Amino acid sequence: MKKIAILTSGGDAPGMNAVIRSVVRTAIARGMEVVGVVRGYNGLINGDLIPMDARSVSDIIQRGGTMLCTARCAEFRYDEGVEKAKKTCIENGIEGLVVVGGDGSFRGAADLSAKGILAVGVPGTIDNDISMTEYTIGYDTAMNTVVEMVDKLRDTAQSHDRCSVVEVMGRNAGYIALNAGIAVGATYIITKEEPYTMNDVIQKILAGKKNGKHHFIIVVAEGIGNSEQIAKEIEQETGIEARATILGHVQRGGSPTLRDRVAASQLGHYAVELLEKGIGNRVVGFKDNQVVDYDIQEALKMKKQFEHKLYEIANEISF
Repeated sequence: MKKIAILTSGGDAPGMNAVIRSVVRTAIARGMEVVGVVRGYNGLINGDLIPMDARSVSDIIQRGGTMLCTARCAEFRYDEGVEKAKKTCIENGIEGLVVVGGDGSFRGAADLSAKGILAVGVPGTIDNDISMTEYTIGYDTAMNTVVEMVDKLRDTAQSHDRCSVVEVMGRNAGYIALNAGIAVGATYIITKEEPYTMNDVIQKILAGKKNGKHHFIIVVAEGIGNSEQIAKEIEQETGIEARATILGHVQRGGSPTLRDRVAASQLGHYAVELLEKGIGNRVVGFKDNQVVDYDIQEALKMKKQFEHKLYEIANEISF
Protein backbone atom coordinates (compact mmCIF):
# COMPACT_ATOMS: atom_id res chain seq x y z
CA MET A 1 0.00 0.00 0.00
CA LYS A 2 1.48 3.31 -1.10
CA LYS A 3 -0.97 5.97 0.08
CA ILE A 4 -3.49 6.20 2.91
CA ALA A 5 -5.75 8.87 4.37
CA ILE A 6 -7.04 9.61 7.85
CA LEU A 7 -10.21 11.40 8.96
CA THR A 8 -11.98 12.16 12.22
CA SER A 9 -15.75 11.88 12.30
CA GLY A 10 -18.65 12.49 14.67
CA GLY A 11 -18.11 14.12 18.05
CA ASP A 12 -14.56 15.17 18.89
CA ALA A 13 -12.67 13.50 21.72
CA PRO A 14 -9.38 14.29 23.48
CA GLY A 15 -6.73 12.02 22.00
CA MET A 16 -7.87 12.24 18.38
CA ASN A 17 -4.79 14.31 17.59
CA ALA A 18 -2.62 11.62 19.13
CA VAL A 19 -4.21 9.07 16.77
CA ILE A 20 -3.52 11.32 13.79
CA ARG A 21 0.09 11.70 14.87
CA SER A 22 0.52 7.95 15.34
CA VAL A 23 -1.06 7.07 11.98
CA VAL A 24 0.95 9.65 10.05
CA ARG A 25 4.31 8.75 11.54
CA THR A 26 3.74 4.99 11.42
CA ALA A 27 2.75 5.20 7.76
CA ILE A 28 5.74 7.40 6.85
CA ALA A 29 8.09 5.06 8.70
CA ARG A 30 6.76 2.25 6.49
CA GLY A 31 7.20 4.12 3.25
CA MET A 32 3.63 5.32 2.68
CA GLU A 33 2.24 8.72 1.77
CA VAL A 34 -0.44 10.13 4.05
CA VAL A 35 -3.15 12.74 3.49
CA GLY A 36 -5.49 14.22 6.05
CA VAL A 37 -9.19 14.56 5.25
CA VAL A 38 -10.67 17.79 6.61
CA ARG A 39 -14.10 17.63 8.31
CA GLY A 40 -14.72 13.92 8.14
CA TYR A 41 -16.73 12.27 5.39
CA ASN A 42 -17.78 15.71 4.13
CA GLY A 43 -14.15 16.37 3.28
CA LEU A 44 -13.83 12.98 1.59
CA ILE A 45 -16.88 13.68 -0.58
CA ASN A 46 -15.66 17.16 -1.49
CA GLY A 47 -11.97 16.33 -1.90
CA ASP A 48 -10.83 18.53 0.99
CA LEU A 49 -7.45 16.86 1.52
CA ILE A 50 -4.14 18.06 2.93
CA PRO A 51 -0.75 16.33 2.62
CA MET A 52 0.67 15.15 5.95
CA ASP A 53 4.30 14.67 6.95
CA ALA A 54 6.16 14.09 10.19
CA ARG A 55 6.36 17.80 10.96
CA SER A 56 2.68 18.47 10.25
CA VAL A 57 1.84 16.43 13.34
CA SER A 58 4.46 17.94 15.63
CA ASP A 59 3.21 19.36 18.93
CA ILE A 60 -0.33 18.02 18.60
CA ILE A 61 -0.22 15.01 20.93
CA GLN A 62 -1.04 17.25 23.92
CA ARG A 63 -3.89 19.12 22.24
CA GLY A 64 -7.58 18.37 22.60
CA GLY A 65 -10.00 18.38 19.68
CA THR A 66 -8.81 17.37 16.22
CA MET A 67 -6.53 19.27 13.86
CA LEU A 68 -8.46 17.78 10.92
CA CYS A 69 -11.79 19.05 12.29
CA THR A 70 -14.80 16.79 12.43
CA ALA A 71 -18.39 16.80 11.25
CA ARG A 72 -21.38 14.56 10.77
CA CYS A 73 -22.29 13.91 7.14
CA ALA A 74 -25.91 13.17 6.18
CA GLU A 75 -24.95 12.68 2.51
CA PHE A 76 -22.69 9.77 3.40
CA ARG A 77 -25.67 7.77 4.64
CA TYR A 78 -26.67 7.21 1.03
CA ASP A 79 -24.92 5.27 -1.71
CA GLU A 80 -24.42 8.40 -3.83
CA GLY A 81 -22.34 9.96 -1.06
CA VAL A 82 -20.23 6.82 -0.64
CA GLU A 83 -19.62 6.73 -4.41
CA LYS A 84 -18.43 10.35 -4.36
CA ALA A 85 -16.02 9.53 -1.53
CA LYS A 86 -14.77 6.48 -3.44
CA LYS A 87 -14.17 8.66 -6.50
CA THR A 88 -12.12 11.11 -4.40
CA CYS A 89 -9.99 8.23 -3.14
CA ILE A 90 -9.40 6.81 -6.61
CA GLU A 91 -8.57 10.19 -8.14
CA ASN A 92 -6.04 10.87 -5.38
CA GLY A 93 -4.48 7.42 -5.28
CA ILE A 94 -5.79 6.66 -1.78
CA GLU A 95 -5.84 2.90 -1.19
CA GLY A 96 -6.61 2.80 2.53
CA LEU A 97 -8.36 4.94 5.11
CA VAL A 98 -8.23 5.27 8.91
CA VAL A 99 -11.49 6.51 10.41
CA VAL A 100 -11.48 7.84 13.98
CA GLY A 101 -14.94 8.09 15.54
CA GLY A 102 -17.88 6.08 16.82
CA ASP A 103 -20.41 3.54 15.56
CA GLY A 104 -21.83 5.80 12.85
CA SER A 105 -18.34 6.51 11.54
CA PHE A 106 -17.60 2.78 11.43
CA ARG A 107 -20.68 2.11 9.30
CA GLY A 108 -19.24 4.56 6.79
CA ALA A 109 -15.90 2.74 6.93
CA ALA A 110 -17.70 -0.54 6.22
CA ASP A 111 -19.48 1.00 3.22
CA LEU A 112 -16.20 2.22 1.76
CA SER A 113 -14.51 -1.13 2.38
CA ALA A 114 -17.32 -2.83 0.48
CA LYS A 115 -16.53 -0.59 -2.49
CA GLY A 116 -12.85 -1.46 -2.49
CA ILE A 117 -11.39 1.34 -0.37
CA LEU A 118 -9.93 -0.51 2.61
CA ALA A 119 -10.93 1.23 5.83
CA VAL A 120 -10.05 0.64 9.48
CA GLY A 121 -11.97 2.21 12.36
CA VAL A 122 -10.38 3.57 15.54
CA PRO A 123 -12.79 4.17 18.46
CA GLY A 124 -12.69 7.81 19.51
CA THR A 125 -15.53 8.96 21.77
CA ILE A 126 -15.73 10.20 25.34
CA ASP A 127 -18.83 8.06 25.94
CA ASN A 128 -16.97 4.69 25.99
CA ASP A 129 -20.12 3.21 24.42
CA ILE A 130 -18.54 1.21 21.58
CA SER A 131 -19.26 -2.41 22.37
CA MET A 132 -16.28 -4.14 20.76
CA THR A 133 -13.69 -2.35 22.87
CA GLU A 134 -13.20 -2.05 26.61
CA TYR A 135 -11.89 1.48 26.19
CA THR A 136 -12.41 4.38 23.77
CA ILE A 137 -10.08 7.30 23.20
CA GLY A 138 -11.16 10.40 25.12
CA TYR A 139 -13.00 8.57 27.91
CA ASP A 140 -10.33 8.98 30.58
CA THR A 141 -9.83 12.68 29.85
CA ALA A 142 -13.57 13.34 29.98
CA MET A 143 -13.91 11.60 33.35
CA ASN A 144 -11.00 13.57 34.77
CA THR A 145 -12.61 16.78 33.53
CA VAL A 146 -15.85 15.83 35.28
CA VAL A 147 -13.99 15.12 38.51
CA GLU A 148 -12.22 18.47 38.35
CA MET A 149 -15.47 20.36 37.69
CA VAL A 150 -17.46 18.53 40.38
CA ASP A 151 -14.70 19.07 42.94
CA LYS A 152 -15.12 22.80 42.32
CA LEU A 153 -18.90 22.54 42.63
CA ARG A 154 -18.46 20.64 45.89
CA ASP A 155 -16.61 23.60 47.39
CA THR A 156 -19.59 25.90 46.95
CA ALA A 157 -22.13 23.17 47.82
CA GLN A 158 -20.29 22.61 51.10
CA SER A 159 -20.19 26.32 51.85
CA HIS A 160 -23.96 26.64 51.45
CA ASP A 161 -25.17 23.24 52.74
CA ARG A 162 -26.48 22.64 49.25
CA CYS A 163 -27.26 19.72 46.97
CA SER A 164 -25.56 19.92 43.59
CA VAL A 165 -27.18 17.95 40.76
CA VAL A 166 -24.58 17.48 38.03
CA GLU A 167 -25.48 16.20 34.56
CA VAL A 168 -22.61 14.59 32.67
CA MET A 169 -22.26 13.48 29.05
CA GLY A 170 -22.26 9.92 27.74
CA ARG A 171 -25.16 9.97 25.30
CA ASN A 172 -27.27 6.92 26.29
CA ALA A 173 -24.47 5.26 28.28
CA GLY A 174 -23.80 5.75 31.98
CA TYR A 175 -20.08 4.95 32.08
CA ILE A 176 -18.90 8.52 32.69
CA ALA A 177 -21.58 9.05 35.33
CA LEU A 178 -20.73 5.83 37.17
CA ASN A 179 -16.96 6.17 37.31
CA ALA A 180 -16.87 9.93 37.87
CA GLY A 181 -19.66 9.58 40.45
CA ILE A 182 -17.57 7.17 42.49
CA ALA A 183 -14.50 9.39 42.15
CA VAL A 184 -16.29 12.46 43.52
CA GLY A 185 -18.13 10.61 46.29
CA ALA A 186 -21.59 11.21 44.85
CA THR A 187 -24.53 10.51 47.14
CA TYR A 188 -26.48 9.03 44.25
CA ILE A 189 -25.69 8.18 40.61
CA ILE A 190 -28.60 8.13 38.17
CA THR A 191 -28.14 6.19 34.92
CA LYS A 192 -30.40 4.46 32.40
CA GLU A 193 -28.76 1.11 33.11
CA GLU A 194 -29.91 0.99 36.75
CA PRO A 195 -33.56 1.33 37.88
CA TYR A 196 -34.30 4.18 40.26
CA THR A 197 -37.11 6.34 41.56
CA MET A 198 -36.95 9.89 42.82
CA ASN A 199 -38.03 8.52 46.19
CA ASP A 200 -34.84 6.40 46.21
CA VAL A 201 -32.76 9.52 45.63
CA ILE A 202 -34.61 11.59 48.23
CA GLN A 203 -34.45 8.87 50.90
CA LYS A 204 -30.69 8.53 50.36
CA ILE A 205 -30.27 12.28 50.86
CA LEU A 206 -32.49 12.30 53.97
CA ALA A 207 -30.57 9.36 55.43
CA GLY A 208 -27.31 11.23 54.87
CA LYS A 209 -28.75 14.35 56.48
CA LYS A 210 -29.81 12.30 59.51
CA ASN A 211 -26.22 11.01 59.76
CA GLY A 212 -24.87 14.57 59.87
CA LYS A 213 -24.19 15.10 56.18
CA HIS A 214 -24.79 18.71 55.08
CA HIS A 215 -23.98 18.82 51.34
CA PHE A 216 -24.74 16.36 48.56
CA ILE A 217 -23.67 15.54 45.01
CA ILE A 218 -26.09 13.80 42.66
CA VAL A 219 -24.61 12.73 39.31
CA VAL A 220 -27.06 12.33 36.43
CA ALA A 221 -26.20 10.66 33.13
CA GLU A 222 -27.05 12.51 29.93
CA GLY A 223 -29.37 9.69 28.87
CA ILE A 224 -31.59 10.53 31.87
CA GLY A 225 -31.34 14.32 31.60
CA ASN A 226 -34.04 16.44 33.27
CA SER A 227 -31.54 17.70 35.86
CA GLU A 228 -33.42 20.93 36.59
CA GLN A 229 -36.58 18.99 37.49
CA ILE A 230 -34.59 16.52 39.60
CA ALA A 231 -33.05 19.42 41.54
CA LYS A 232 -36.47 21.00 42.00
CA GLU A 233 -37.97 17.80 43.41
CA ILE A 234 -35.04 17.28 45.76
CA GLU A 235 -35.44 20.79 47.16
CA GLN A 236 -39.22 20.41 47.55
CA GLU A 237 -39.00 17.04 49.31
CA THR A 238 -35.92 17.58 51.50
CA GLY A 239 -35.88 21.29 52.19
CA ILE A 240 -32.23 21.36 51.05
CA GLU A 241 -31.37 23.99 48.48
CA ALA A 242 -30.57 22.20 45.23
CA ARG A 243 -28.92 23.52 42.07
CA ALA A 244 -28.54 21.80 38.71
CA THR A 245 -25.39 22.10 36.62
CA ILE A 246 -25.10 20.66 33.11
CA LEU A 247 -21.40 20.31 32.37
CA GLY A 248 -21.93 20.00 28.62
CA HIS A 249 -19.20 20.22 26.02
CA VAL A 250 -16.47 21.23 28.45
CA GLN A 251 -16.12 17.46 28.88
CA ARG A 252 -14.99 17.06 25.26
CA GLY A 253 -12.16 19.55 25.50
CA GLY A 254 -8.83 19.79 27.21
CA SER A 255 -5.43 18.20 26.97
CA PRO A 256 -5.70 14.38 26.80
CA THR A 257 -4.48 12.36 29.75
CA LEU A 258 -1.54 9.98 29.63
CA ARG A 259 -3.89 7.03 29.19
CA ASP A 260 -5.60 8.61 26.18
CA ARG A 261 -2.31 9.57 24.55
CA VAL A 262 -0.88 6.06 24.91
CA ALA A 263 -4.09 4.31 23.83
CA ALA A 264 -4.38 6.59 20.81
CA SER A 265 -0.79 5.88 19.82
CA GLN A 266 -1.32 2.11 20.13
CA LEU A 267 -4.55 2.00 18.13
CA GLY A 268 -3.31 4.33 15.40
CA HIS A 269 -0.17 2.23 14.95
CA TYR A 270 -2.18 -1.00 14.77
CA ALA A 271 -4.60 0.47 12.22
CA VAL A 272 -1.71 1.25 9.86
CA GLU A 273 -0.32 -2.24 10.35
CA LEU A 274 -3.63 -3.71 9.16
CA LEU A 275 -3.73 -1.49 6.08
CA GLU A 276 -0.12 -2.32 5.28
CA LYS A 277 -1.18 -5.99 5.14
CA GLY A 278 -4.07 -5.13 2.82
CA ILE A 279 -6.67 -5.68 5.53
CA GLY A 280 -9.73 -3.42 5.74
CA ASN A 281 -13.30 -3.49 7.04
CA ARG A 282 -11.93 -3.80 10.59
CA VAL A 283 -12.28 -1.92 13.87
CA VAL A 284 -9.43 -1.88 16.37
CA GLY A 285 -9.85 -1.75 20.13
CA PHE A 286 -8.84 -3.21 23.48
CA LYS A 287 -9.68 -6.56 25.04
CA ASP A 288 -8.00 -7.63 28.28
CA ASN A 289 -5.73 -4.60 27.81
CA GLN A 290 -4.46 -5.96 24.48
CA VAL A 291 -5.02 -4.39 21.06
CA VAL A 292 -7.41 -6.47 18.94
CA ASP A 293 -9.44 -6.05 15.76
CA TYR A 294 -12.87 -7.19 14.59
CA ASP A 295 -14.88 -7.23 11.39
CA ILE A 296 -16.88 -3.99 11.41
CA GLN A 297 -20.27 -5.68 10.96
CA GLU A 298 -19.46 -8.12 13.76
CA ALA A 299 -18.33 -5.25 15.99
CA LEU A 300 -21.53 -3.26 15.39
CA LYS A 301 -23.65 -6.23 16.57
CA MET A 302 -21.83 -6.60 19.88
CA LYS A 303 -23.48 -5.55 23.16
CA LYS A 304 -21.58 -3.87 25.96
CA GLN A 305 -22.22 -4.89 29.56
CA PHE A 306 -22.74 -2.21 32.20
CA GLU A 307 -20.61 -2.50 35.34
CA HIS A 308 -23.44 -3.40 37.70
CA LYS A 309 -21.08 -4.56 40.44
CA LEU A 310 -19.31 -1.20 40.36
CA TYR A 311 -22.69 0.50 40.71
CA GLU A 312 -23.44 -1.64 43.76
CA ILE A 313 -20.13 -0.56 45.27
CA ALA A 314 -20.93 3.09 44.58
CA ASN A 315 -24.33 2.77 46.24
CA GLU A 316 -22.98 0.99 49.31
CA ILE A 317 -20.20 3.45 50.11
CA SER A 318 -22.08 6.68 49.41
CA PHE A 319 -23.86 7.34 52.70
